[in-house]
Amino acid sequence: MSIFHVFLKFPQYPENLKTHPNQTKKDKTFAKGSSFHYLSQKITLLEDSRQYKSAEDWANHLLAKGKYAFALHQFRADFPEQSDTANKFALKRLVDKEQIISIHKGYYLIIPPQYRSKGILPPTLFLDAFMKELDRPYYLALLNAAAYHGASHQQPQEFFVATGFPVLRPMQKKGLKVNYISKKEIPASLLDIRKTETGYLKISNPALTATDLIQYAKRVGGINRVATVLSELAESIQPDAFNSNLLQHVPVTALQRLGYLLDKIFDNQPLANALYMALQNNNAPLFRIPLKASAPAKGFASDERWKVIVNTEIEIDE
Repeated sequence: MSIFHVFLKFPQYPENLKTHPNQTKKDKTFAKGSSFHYLSQKITLLEDSRQYKSAEDWANHLLAKGKYAFALHQFRADFPEQSDTANKFALKRLVDKEQIISIHKGYYLIIPPQYRSKGILPPTLFLDAFMKELDRPYYLALLNAAAYHGASHQQPQEFFVATGFPVLRPMQKKGLKVNYISKKEIPASLLDIRKTETGYLKISNPALTATDLIQYAKRVGGINRVATVLSELAESIQPDAFNSNLLQHVPVTALQRLGYLLDKIFDNQPLANALYMALQNNNAPLFRIPLKASAPAKGFASDERWKVIVNTEIEIDE
């Protein structure tokens, strides 16, 4: 006898829904109708809990809906009748079959057939959903953001993501490396939002990307590599991007170095002048700083406009 038939033959109605001799006909009709509704609800819940034949079936259902990732609590919610041990083994089987991969405690990526050979998804397909699950602000940064803005001369070998505190440890899976840059504040007004295959992706706008590249030059290969990227990225920066909003969120030292490069290396006077005026209008103090932060600064001439000590020679890759 099926569970369905058991429910029909021995329905366990709530006590207050049973009919009594002193009830009116109308009351009895209402009670019977309520009892039927209660039974229908229990059957529906039973059917819902059995709509997935297995964890693999569940994962394929998510893929069909365009979802490439899930959190452990979502899996548990759809398999409420399974124990934690059963859930653990069900997910392990999918991991062993390389159909899913864990990238963070309690968070998994579903690997569709077209990515099975790599065993991992591009971060652009899961980053936004992942950060929402962690309840963190974020944006794709540095060379990765520059590539979105047309500066793709230097292809990044790893992904850089800016987010808040506490610090997130780097993620390295199946040859993919994601590095996190911790910032006190993530300026939503300086971000662009791009449509992706699975939703949306937040990236730094061209001006913020430029200043980030200078601020974190050591993370991406040094000032010469940064200058090479900026020579292309400058084409995507508008003069009015240098405003009080940008100055509130980036170090003045990064703006000084950027101004020097725009002015003396790229000879981009419209952008250089716009940046200098923004610094003047916002009363930003300019102190002497080295162009290459990690190199000695003594014995080198400095640029008077930008107060930059030219302690290295900039070489741009063609």
